[in-house]
Amino acid sequence: MSPSGPLEHLASVVAALECAPLDADALSQLVDDELLALTTLGASARRLLDARTALVAGELARRSHPELGHTGLAQRLGHRTVEELMRVTTGESRRDVVTAVNAGRLLVAPEVVAPELVSPGQGGALQPAPSHLGPAISAVRDGIHSTAALEAIRAGLGEPTESITADALLAACERLVEAAGVLDVDRLHRLARHLREDLDSDAIADRERAQRHARSFRLVALPDGMTRATWLLDPESAVQVRELVDRAVSPKRRTVHFSNPDDAEKAARIADDERTPEQYASDAMLHLLVSGADVDSSMMLGTGAPSVRVLVTARDLARASGSGSGSLEAAVGQPDGVALSLPTVHRLLCEGTHTPILIGSTGQPLDVGRTQRLFTARQRIALSARDGGCRWPGCERPPSWCEAHHVDHWKRDGGNTDVDAGILLCRHHHLLLHDQSWSIVKAGPSADFHLLPPTSVDPLQHPRPMPSRSREWRRALAS
Repeated sequence: MSPSGPLEHLASVVAALECAPLDADALSQLVDDELLALTTLGASARRLLDARTALVAGELARRSHPELGHTGLAQRLGHRTVEELMRVTTGESRRDVVTAVNAGRLLVAPEVVAPELVSPGQGGALQPAPSHLGPAISAVRDGIHSTAALEAIRAGLGEPTESITADALLAACERLVEAAGVLDVDRLHRLARHLREDLDSDAIADRERAQRHARSFRLVALPDGMTRATWLLDPESAVQVRELVDRAVSPKRRTVHFSNPDDAEKAARIADDERTPEQYASDAMLHLLVSGADVDSSMMLGTGAPSVRVLVTARDLARASGSGSGSLEAAVGQPDGVALSLPTVHRLLCEGTHTPILIGSTGQPLDVGRTQRLFTARQRIALSARDGGCRWPGCERPPSWCEAHHVDHWKRDGGNTDVDAGILLCRHHHLLLHDQSWSIVKAGPSADFHLLPPTSVDPLQHPRPMPSRSREWRRALAS
């Protein structure tokens, strides 16, 4: 098959699907058996396409291996990781991209690695596929099971240990491949986990250590501005947290009666509160976190209540009608900040735990020093308010993860350390800019920055816009 073969085949599949009409009326005329058959056929087509997409993702990952540094494909094109490259290229969600890349690495990996399989020039050293996942990998390659099923089996079974051999996991994998024909991905993952636990029944201490090591807390920003907290707890920690939550919401469920008059009065007040049990539990946990920040500072840098920056244009803050708006400064996972009504802005500023930053009509922050010799803390606040985080196209690193870059280099160009001549870049993109001959140009007083790629990436060096992620900066310019 010629190198263009895979490209031609997928292009023909896409063309065929584009020609197939999306006809709801035609579907309504099908009998039940035909509709179910169409559902099965569509799932089969998706499995086959997902496997090929994952294979491509695996090859992208190989050519973007971390050991290649800035010469790897993803970093050469200006992306931190292959997952970031895939997200920008495909527009898919982070979860789908991670699943595809994880499966792809397994699909492109050989069963046994020989010295000559270390790829020269275009990729990192090939790592062998885990031998116990062989049946699941083959099932995906043959289009029998999906890449999601492969990820469920991989995550559920885990890796061999001193007490669990690869042969034992291989036997479990064979059972799971057979069961995958009648189980959805979630049930398949649970079965894989249960099989792992059955194998590990004589090593409870090992399992407890692994569960303890796996604990994590993550905040995931959702497209509608809400944030989902994902808290993975080991059993011991979960018992403590569950007890606190149950204690807070038990009056809402009216499952506990109190003999102490003070407790009974408090329980009645909680029970009559208009918040749902879930809302009350959320508020209770937040209150515990904020209150605990001053009780024990050993787990964090600094003490006191959370310090939050509220961005608002001077024009909106001066309005008496309350019709304006502001926003919270961008944070990890919340690349564009969150819009706030003007009454909420005033309330947060009155609480005293939020720092107001006024944005002028040119988009530059007001009342913050702008002409110091070095980028001071106040100038960093100004840059954070204006840029909203790393301004490299496609990057979502928040201001707290960024460094201040001189658009006119301090040493080479004799540039000034002024806010209007600085820009925020995360460390990865800051290093990439200096090491790989990228450059930034600025036009106009509104900090209209453009990124110029090196000729090795774009021979014509087409300028790439570097828009600010600060909502208030964009609103100030539009007013």
